[in-house]
Amino acid sequence: MQRLENEKTRQAVRERYGEIAKEGSKGCGCSPSQNCCGEVKSEAVSSESLGYSIQELKSVPPGADLSLGCGNPVAIASLKPGQVVLDLGSGGGLDCFLAASKVGEQGLVIGVDMTPEMIKRVRENAANGGFNKVEFRLGEIEHLPVADNSVDVIISNCVINLSPEKKKVFQEAYRVLKPGGRLAISDIVATKPMPEEIQKDLALFVGCVSGAALVADLEKILRETGFRDIKIEPKEKSKEIIQEWVPESRVADYVTSAVIEAKKPG
Repeated sequence: MQRLENEKTRQAVRERYGEIAKEGSKGCGCSPSQNCCGEVKSEAVSSESLGYSIQELKSVPPGADLSLGCGNPVAIASLKPGQVVLDLGSGGGLDCFLAASKVGEQGLVIGVDMTPEMIKRVRENAANGGFNKVEFRLGEIEHLPVADNSVDVIISNCVINLSPEKKKVFQEAYRVLKPGGRLAISDIVATKPMPEEIQKDLALFVGCVSGAALVADLEKILRETGFRDIKIEPKEKSKEIIQEWVPESRVADYVTSAVIEAKKPG
């Protein structure tokens, strides 16, 4: 039964982000009919509020920024030339393209997304922008199409909360990281248990709210998976932005964005 529920949730996420890819719309994953997200007024305002600079936004192909994140993972990743970087849930490719400029021609950036429409869109963006050291692969973050011990740094931006099987996500992340490799993730986390009506709202799950895991639960998953030097830092200022996603609800009382960092022992 749980397996069927997980697949139902995953399919709802895939369908909605497929719509976003085809429409080129911006903002969180809820559709207008679901009315669980505030309107994103402009690409620059939204992305700058999440920690991106104007220079960064101008450096990526048009259409790469779909304003789907909750932070700027590249800013915390401390990437170096020659590294292999993996982006979990690469979306429009914004973070992949920014990471490519950090790792250079000797490096490689791999973006994984489960939405065929998004992969089609972002491959076109990469080709048009001349990003030949960025690959985009169709796949689920619970079953990564990436070799064991092959990645230096994993980034992700507001995606892991959308997985109904977060433990599998981090187990897969651990598998593909090289010894000494690390996570540099921006995501939505829960700071206290959510009411049942929020937890069971599929629209809020797709909108990056009700799928958020408690900080303590994430720490436990990371530790049991084998990660060390675990750091989860909630960003309280993000609550104002999150509240705009669902203005008629008090979801910001329960969730916030956070920086998640951890290392695979070397």
